[in-house]
Amino acid sequence: MKRFTTVLAIAAFACTLTAFASGAATTAKSTPKVQATGAASTAPATEAKPAAKHHAAKPAMKAAAAAHEMVDLNTASKEDLMKLPGIGEATADKIIAGRPFKMKSELLQKGMVNKAQYAKLRGWVVAKQAMASK
Repeated sequence: MKRFTTVLAIAAFACTLTAFASGAATTAKSTPKVQATGAASTAPATEAKPAAKHHAAKPAMKAAAAAHEMVDLNTASKEDLMKLPGIGEATADKIIAGRPFKMKSELLQKGMVNKAQYAKLRGWVVAKQAMASK
């Protein structure tokens, strides 16, 4: 049993190393080559790849969120609410009946939408408060 787990660990390490090396090969194409010997020449190129890949998705998501117009939960019409992702006629009616909202997270707290719907919706809505006249 001990040999089996050792073999599995070595196989997993080899797969990880192969995947990591293939990612390094694509990075090496875009970076200038430095003449050096040994394993030290590949280390800087492989360290930069995962970090750049991880942070590349966030600006794209922010740009997509900024490209659409935010909908105010407290003033939007039923038709405007139904245009939102994951919102149908029944949910739009619930939102209108539950007004006013202090925060958009109240949709989830009051049970008007489930977690999956709220995850799709939260980047599209705001809950603005009406100014009280004095």
